[in-house]
Amino acid sequence: MAFGSTIRTYFNGKWHMGDEPIMRAADHGAWLGSSVFDGARFFEGVSPDLWAHCDRVNRSAEALMLTPTMKTDDMVALMQEGLADFAATSAVYIRPMYWGLDGDTTAIVPKENSTGFAICLEEFPMAAPTASVTLTTTQFCRPVLESSVVNAKAGCLYPNNARMLAEVRQKGYNNALVADALGNVAESATANVFMVKDGEIFTPVPNGTFLSGITRARHIKNLRADGFQVHESVLSFDDFRAADEVFMSGNMAKVTAVSEFDGTHYQMGPITKRVREMYWDFALSR
Repeated sequence: MAFGSTIRTYFNGKWHMGDEPIMRAADHGAWLGSSVFDGARFFEGVSPDLWAHCDRVNRSAEALMLTPTMKTDDMVALMQEGLADFAATSAVYIRPMYWGLDGDTTAIVPKENSTGFAICLEEFPMAAPTASVTLTTTQFCRPVLESSVVNAKAGCLYPNNARMLAEVRQKGYNNALVADALGNVAESATANVFMVKDGEIFTPVPNGTFLSGITRARHIKNLRADGFQVHESVLSFDDFRAADEVFMSGNMAKVTAVSEFDGTHYQMGPITKRVREMYWDFALSR
C-alpha cells in the first residue's frame, strides 16, 4: 500500500473524499510558512494518545502566533468520525493542521483570528516489528528557540530535517543522529532517540532544541512502570557508539530499532523488543 492510497480530508466544515485542496496562493501559510501540524496514528482499531496530539497542535499554533479555532475534544470527535470510514485493519496517519490566512498590517505577522484548519487522514502501513535503520552524523544541527520556532511542530522546521536526510542517504545511511547547537545528541532527523547501556535506558534531556515527543513520554512511563531506570541526560555521539542497543521513538512507527551508527553495529536487543511490546499492550488496552 503506497503512502496516500486512501485519503479523507476535513475542510470547511465537512469531510471530503481524497486529497482536497485547502490553501490559496495568497494565504499567509503558503508564502510565509505559517503552518503547524501534528501526527497521530490509527492502527489495529485504536488511536493511542489522540487527545494529546490534538492538544499539542493547538499549542503549536499559539507558538507560531496563530489563533487555534478548534477545541481539543471537538477535534478528537471529528477524527473519530472520519476514521469510521476506514476498516479496523487499516493503518492511518492522522494530521490536524493550522495555517495563517492573512497577515497583519506588516504582512509578516499572522493576523489574529485568521486561521485555516484541516484534518488529513491518510492510509500508511505500520513498519514491520523487525524493521531497523542505520544512522550516521550530519553537518546540520537542530536550531534553537532564539532563531526558530522549535517549541512548535511547525512545517517551516522540516526543510532542515530534509537536508539532513538527503545528506546521509548520499552516504548510504537511512537517517541522521543529530546534534544540538552545543554538539550534544538531540534526536534523529525524524524521531526521538534512546540508547541502552548495561540494562539502563538513556535519552537526550529536552533542552528546547527538539520536541520531546508524546510517544517518547509514553515509552518512558511504560519503562519506569516496568522497573527500568530511565535517564534523561546530556549524551554525546561517543555515548551512542558505546551503547548496547539504540532505538528511535516517533509517532509514525512508534519503535524503530537502530542496527548501526556510523560503523558501530547493534542487535535488536531485549529492551528494544520490550519497549515495543509494552507500547502495543498499552495501545490495545485503551
